[in-house]
Amino acid sequence: MSLRRPKPIRWLGSSFRDFGRLPVEAREEIGIQLLRVQKEIQPLDWKPMITIGVGVKEIRIRNRNNIFRVFYLAKYSDLVYVLHVFQKKSQKTNIRDIHIAKRRFKSIVTERRQGTF
Repeated sequence: MSLRRPKPIRWLGSSFRDFGRLPVEAREEIGIQLLRVQKEIQPLDWKPMITIGVGVKEIRIRNRNNIFRVFYLAKYSDLVYVLHVFQKKSQKTNIRDIHIAKRRFKSIVTERRQGTF
């Protein structure tokens, strides 16, 4: 484990509220995986989500018969951005979830360019 101080998380849009609505077991596992990200350690189950934006990754959580996802961006040295948290209902990710994350990713890029983050 990294001895560095964990990077703070910035939850975008409704992501924190959505996280809070998940079952306790899912929240606990997501919390563990996000702490790894904050310490610059890869989550245990993840994949890149370049369709959303450069540097965006997806944490994949399986809990009993449920599947949960977290889209995040950790390529900057100062923050971890959580773009979207949701329960996956089918094998393919819903286009609505992709669009939410893309919109939030674009807002990060704009804010960082303008220096308003």
